Amino acid sequence: MFIVNLGCKTMLQWVSVFVVAATTLNFMDTVNSCNEAVCASVVSKCMLTQSCKCDLKNCSCCKECYSCLGDLYSECCSCVDMCPKPNDTGSSLGKKSHVEGFTDPVPALFSALMSDADPQERWITFTFPVDFYMDSYRPKLEKEFKYYTQSAEQEVAPMKDVVTLNCTVAYLSQCMSWNKCKESCKSTGAHSYRWFHDGCCECVGETCINFGIDESRCLNCPMKKEDDDDEEEEDEAAYIYDNEENEHKEKGDSPK
Repeated sequence: MFIVNLGCKTMLQWVSVFVVAATTLNFMDTVNSCNEAVCASVVSKCMLTQSCKCDLKNCSCCKECYSCLGDLYSECCSCVDMCPKPNDTGSSLGKKSHVEGFTDPVPALFSALMSDADPQERWITFTFPVDFYMDSYRPKLEKEFKYYTQSAEQEVAPMKDVVTLNCTVAYLSQCMSWNKCKESCKSTGAHSYRWFHDGCCECVGETCINFGIDESRCLNCPMKKEDDDDEEEEDEAAYIYDNEENEHKEKGDSPK
């Protein structure tokens, strides 16, 4: 009787694995740009553990799904419908972050909020100069004539019409979902925002180009794992022990 029950249990486990695998392949077939050859194994694992059982609207499992897919997140997030919508520009910005502009920014509000450091450390700001080449903002005439003068002694290079403005971006301290990042930045009057796949949120001011800084710099996001600290301590202890063992071997005695 025990053998029969054990056999039935094993068969049920294999049936469950087969059902999940079949469901995974069927789901992957319905998703565009999903690389089945690369992603089939890791997607099956994440579906078995239900690590990606949510969507980007509430993002309740974003970090767990990101951790489960690991280094293959960028390659396989489309297989579990966890990739942000691609940018209309088709640039490479969307590989690690999602960017979007607001139709009704409030520059005065954003400037007022970001002029001083936030006492509660809800965000940190970075301000840096950005050069704007005005030629690209002017309508081009059918024929344009430019005259430059120079002396025989010294050549004078043509002056470039450049305006330098300060760009200010604000990184929200805590990790958050894509939609919460969008709403939070909109409430500050930002011109656009950038949401990183690790949960970091960047609000971008009006006088910035390329959606601010393409780097996650939030204070408390992503959160550090205690396991990483434990591994570092174990590696350090192993290193010390190996050194002591080598010293004893050189002296001809045995380690304590």
